[in-house]
Amino acid sequence: MSVTLGDVRDAAARLQGVAHRTPVLRSRTLDRLAGTEVHLKAENFQRIGAFKFRGAYHAVSRLDPEQRARGITAYSSGNHAQAVALAAREFGTTAVILMPADTPASKQEATAGYGAEIVTYDRYTGDRVALGAALAAERGLALIPPYEHPHVIAGQGTAALELLDQAGELDALLTPVGGGGLMAGSATAAKGLYPAIRTIGVEPEAGDDTRRSLAAGERVAVPVPRTIADGQAADIPGELTFSINRRLLDEVVLVSDDEIRDAMRFAFERLRIVLEPSGATGLAALLAGRVRPLPRRTGVILSGGNVDAVRFAELVNPAFTVG
Repeated sequence: MSVTLGDVRDAAARLQGVAHRTPVLRSRTLDRLAGTEVHLKAENFQRIGAFKFRGAYHAVSRLDPEQRARGITAYSSGNHAQAVALAAREFGTTAVILMPADTPASKQEATAGYGAEIVTYDRYTGDRVALGAALAAERGLALIPPYEHPHVIAGQGTAALELLDQAGELDALLTPVGGGGLMAGSATAAKGLYPAIRTIGVEPEAGDDTRRSLAAGERVAVPVPRTIADGQAADIPGELTFSINRRLLDEVVLVSDDEIRDAMRFAFERLRIVLEPSGATGLAALLAGRVRPLPRRTGVILSGGNVDAVRFAELVNPAFTVG
């Protein structure tokens, strides 16, 4: 099973008028610092504050109406949870979301705010895939995983499809990599339109499972990452996503938590936007000089901005204290 450019285009048609066509941001200061013409796809302005709405809505839209009416479940550290909850509400059905107990409170509250029931588990000891499958079977719900699903991947790829329509042909595309769904969809769209484009994944140093897997030629597991980029805290690439990324992903670069903080600070101070840690990793890679040789025109997907005010202040200013 794979995903094609046609699948991404079909997803775009279903999302038209539902998902936001997010802006592409430019900065002369960033171009100068990075040494390349940078086009930032601002998915922090997407519905629920992240690209995840694209894949979730597309997957829910493709369910059999009878199954959809019985309800939906998903497991997620936050953004996919909110996306599935909102998509379920848009279709007039219910959602039950399995979330790590240490998920930021703002993401749990937002998910509940869209009407979902939340069930928590310990991400360091529990197997969310097994727990999610058991929950779906027990309640008769349709399970929509955060990345290991062709309709989810096709939906995520619409972000890159839009970026290339807005910015034109690019020499390279930087995309955050967690489970690999955004990367797989983005690479499918980008390589389908421009076969010579460099597709570059960005992972936090503590969670380089995709980089190791590409080097080994097979999926490699790492300890559950402890990184501020909680949206990229995957311990092993998805089977489907890796089968796509091993064909279409040219390289993976790594960024440290401190470099992610610097990118969040830069985005706030110079671009006037808020990014969550995972949403800033592509920008961090450019600012830290991780991309060599430098492309002439570079696209970066800023994948999300779901971080509450106190947490954001703590991340960009370690000296910050409440009270």
